[in-house]
Amino acid sequence: MLTGRTGSITFRRCRSYTTKHGLRPVPILSDAGLETFRKDAFVPATPALLPRQTFSQLPAVQRWFLTASDGRLTLNRSYLARFGSTIVPLEISNNDRFTRIEQSLSFFLECVHASSSTYRVQPSRYFSAYVPGARAIRRTTQSNDFFSATAISPPTARVYLAQAPINDLPRALRDDLPVPDLVLKAGKGDVYDSSIWIGQAPTYTPLHRDPNPNLFVQLAGTKIVRLFPPDNGKAIFAKVQETIEGSASATMRGEEMMQGAEKKALEFEVWSDDVRSGRTGWEAELRSGDGLFIPKGWWHSVKGTGDGITGSVNWWFR
Repeated sequence: MLTGRTGSITFRRCRSYTTKHGLRPVPILSDAGLETFRKDAFVPATPALLPRQTFSQLPAVQRWFLTASDGRLTLNRSYLARFGSTIVPLEISNNDRFTRIEQSLSFFLECVHASSSTYRVQPSRYFSAYVPGARAIRRTTQSNDFFSATAISPPTARVYLAQAPINDLPRALRDDLPVPDLVLKAGKGDVYDSSIWIGQAPTYTPLHRDPNPNLFVQLAGTKIVRLFPPDNGKAIFAKVQETIEGSASATMRGEEMMQGAEKKALEFEVWSDDVRSGRTGWEAELRSGDGLFIPKGWWHSVKGTGDGITGSVNWWFR
C-alpha cells in the first residue's frame, strides 16, 4: 500500500472507497505502534484509522460471532447464552417511536434471532403488553403500549444493545475485550469508560460528541462513521436546532435526538448526499478488526450497514 506525507505526519493512503459527499477519508496510520499513534493521532487530536484489522485477534471477534449458512453474520448464541441472565441496556425503535429499557441478555438474543429468522414468529413471545421483567430507564406517565403485540412485531421493531458498560459484564465476557495498550499507554492511562454496541443492521447513532478521546473498534459487520471538528459539528447542531425551532443543549443529549423532528433533521444534515451542504468533515468505513481514533470533542454519527449483525466496542480514555 502506498504511503504519503501530510506535514510531518505519515499515513497510508486510505482504502479506495469514495467520499462523494464532500467529506475527506480518514487517513490510515502507517503502523499500529504506540509512538506512531501518539505522535500522529493522539497528541495532535486528529482522527485516524489504525492499519486494517489491527484488532482482529480480540477474543470477542472470534467467540461472539458466526457466519450463517446463507453467508450473513450472526451472534454465537450457544456461547453468549451462557451469560443470558446478565442485564443489559437496550434501545428499541419502532418506526418513529423510541424507548430504552434494561433486560436480560437472553431476551436480546431471542429478539435478534426472531428478527433474522426466515419464518414468521409470534410477536407476543418476545414482546408482551408490558415486557415482563423489563426495567424502564425513564419513568413516564404515558400509556405503556409501546410493546403491545399490535404495536410492535419483527421486523419493524429494532432492538439495539447500546452503551452496555464492559465493567458490568461477566468476567468471561470482559476477558474477551482486553483493553488495548494504545488506550493504556498513549496518555495518562485513565480509562474513563467503555461500552459495547451490538444489533441487527441497519443501526444508527445520531450526531454527538464525547468529553474524552475515544478508540472505536469494529468487532463484526460494517459501520460508516462521519466525523466533524468541534466548531463544524457545533454549527451543524445549531442549524438543526434553528430548523426545528428547538432549544436542546449540545452537552446534555437525551431521547429527543433518537426520535421525532430532531432525529430526522440531524440525519439529513449529516447523511444527506447533497455536497452543497457545506459540511467540513471526514468519513471512515470500518469492518471487523478495524479501529478508529476519535479525538475529544469531535462530533460523530455512526451507521451500521449491510445485512446481519454488527458489533462494536469503544474505550474513552485520557
